[in-house]
Amino acid sequence: MKLLEDRIRKDGIIREGNVLKVDSFINHQMDIALFREMAREWKRLFAGKPINKVLTIEASGIGIAAVVASELNVPVVFAKKSMSINLDYDNYETQIQSFTHKKIYNVIVSKKFLTPEDHLLIVDDFLANGCALMGLLELAAEAGATVEGIGIGIEKGFQAGGELVRSKGVQLESLAIIESMDSTTGEIVFRPQPHQS
Repeated sequence: MKLLEDRIRKDGIIREGNVLKVDSFINHQMDIALFREMAREWKRLFAGKPINKVLTIEASGIGIAAVVASELNVPVVFAKKSMSINLDYDNYETQIQSFTHKKIYNVIVSKKFLTPEDHLLIVDDFLANGCALMGLLELAAEAGATVEGIGIGIEKGFQAGGELVRSKGVQLESLAIIESMDSTTGEIVFRPQPHQS
């Protein structure tokens, strides 16, 4: 998606260790107009799929997922990374390792909000190693829900996550796929995606 790629080139900051900071428009301060355009693109790419719920993970996927759910006129459910006193004890649970936080989380979704009747669009801001997505796919499988597709804002194409998820046979639509990035020069190379706007 050219709009997103242009924004990453303009405002993204590359740090050592293959870290891309997009906190000025995606995962700290959020550009809702950009999210709306991303949501419209996913709506087009997943047209005809019987999606009745958007699923994401706490925390930085929630903003994008909420805008996507609004565009699709369906609810959004987010997997929680910690148990709280107001959460029921009848949950689906898995463990994921975070690339960004270098930490293992227990990820929880209440059985009330994920059922075999659900047709899910999984949405997240980033795809690196695929740990979060594999966890969400596991929760969906536990619930007997159907995953209709996965929408990712930014995929690091040089890491294993995209290939891992695509090997599961799920339609994965990443709006910007980074082939390489250089923290010294600031150069970012994107993978061409002919079917996207």
